[in-house]
Amino acid sequence: MLIDEVHTPDSSRYWIANSYLERFQNGLEPENVDKVLPEAPEDLVCELSWRYIFLYETITKSKFEVLSSEEPIHERISRNVASALASLK
Repeated sequence: MLIDEVHTPDSSRYWIANSYLERFQNGLEPENVDKVLPEAPEDLVCELSWRYIFLYETITKSKFEVLSSEEPIHERISRNVASALASLK
């Protein structure tokens, strides 16, 4: 399913399921993996990358694999979005 803001991880928020209810009931903010900051130091980028890989693998129950491609990222995103939209017809 294609949804709004699919390519904007900085506006995404994921809550950790096994602590969500208890923290919510106690009036606490749920544990979460939160926003990406622009122009961040390399060690922060690495940490945030790890968090998104962790989320991907947790949600999909599959191993994250880095694709090796010569295709520029914006072209790959455009092609994949066009393909997803075409499959809805």
